[in-house]
Amino acid sequence: MAGTALAFTSMYLAAGALTPLLVVYREQWGFAPSLLTVAFAVYAIGFLAAALTLGSLSDHIGRRPVLIGALVVQFASNLIFLLAPEIGWVIAGRIVQGVASGAATAAFTAALVEHAPPHQKRLGPILGSVGLTGGLAVGSLLAGFAIELTSSANTIAFVVLSALTIVGGFAVAASRETIRRSPGALRSMIPNVAIPSAARAEFLAAAPAVAAVWMLAGLSGGLAPSMVHSVFHLDSGLLDGLAGFIAPAVSVIIGLSFARVRPRTAMSIGIWASIIGSLGIIGGATANSLVTMFIGQAIAGLGFGAAFTAALGLIISIVAAHQRAGVVAGIYVVSYVGLGLPVVLAGQLTDVLGVVPTVRWYGAVVVFLALLSLAAQHRLKLRTHQQSGKNDGLHELTNV
Repeated sequence: MAGTALAFTSMYLAAGALTPLLVVYREQWGFAPSLLTVAFAVYAIGFLAAALTLGSLSDHIGRRPVLIGALVVQFASNLIFLLAPEIGWVIAGRIVQGVASGAATAAFTAALVEHAPPHQKRLGPILGSVGLTGGLAVGSLLAGFAIELTSSANTIAFVVLSALTIVGGFAVAASRETIRRSPGALRSMIPNVAIPSAARAEFLAAAPAVAAVWMLAGLSGGLAPSMVHSVFHLDSGLLDGLAGFIAPAVSVIIGLSFARVRPRTAMSIGIWASIIGSLGIIGGATANSLVTMFIGQAIAGLGFGAAFTAALGLIISIVAAHQRAGVVAGIYVVSYVGLGLPVVLAGQLTDVLGVVPTVRWYGAVVVFLALLSLAAQHRLKLRTHQQSGKNDGLHELTNV
């Protein structure tokens, strides 16, 4: 279990490390700001393509073949970043990195549950959550330290990450297979995005909030580190790394601590936090206050941890087991479109409007989506109360 957790975390440490390193690449190679956001966002393309086609493959051919294959692809992406001479290589490496993560995330999460001791099965999902979001946060922070303290941050980061990937690969190869092979591997590779009618209202109510919190994640990873230089005029790799660290770090803490909070309550808290966080980021950029922006990012991280966890709980809990894969795929589509597409559009807008006006418009869209979801959540609550009242009345009439 520890070896599997290490291998899983190494993938997201590498994804997080790119957050401050993209700023370094831009300083070295002098490409347009819009390409920086493209290099960040294409990860979502690789992830979605792999998750929708390979996400269920390990249920049929076994966990180990999928995990080892994904770690080989991850190792290849590390080499691309290590040897990259220009931004085109980095964009290609990000797509390859996204493919590795998309292919392996579901299999790693399942393997962690299956390797957990019988009396501690909850440890598996916890390690999965910490490995994913915590890996993004710690990867960004450690890369920021490397940028601040050395002149070879890229080399140091990806040599270390490559070594971790190799160690994780050996750990996975040495571990026991946890499931038996079953037919249907090719059929499982056909993308299946399906929202059954029973979950449609819940999905539509949560989708704007899911898109909003993932947009904020994209802002923290794709725009915030470069804003340290372009808006606040500070030349610090550590601050770049911190800009990518704050939101996911808070998110993983909230995701764990909100495990026992009722999903509907957690969703409302998450939506309001995303609104307040957006306003904080806008206020920080407008007032030229890095501290205010960091506070906004922290609140946005709270929103992500609360709202996304709640969305999964609210939607998945009301569908049958055989429908869950299609529903999760739908949530992933909304999430990674929200992560990637708006950041790319924002990168294009910065060339025309400038960074601060773009952040204002970006934040305004987040607030609008959050308010849409808030209104939809309110309608669902009213409908639930009305239905409950009808059922109570029918029960009393039946008793009479």
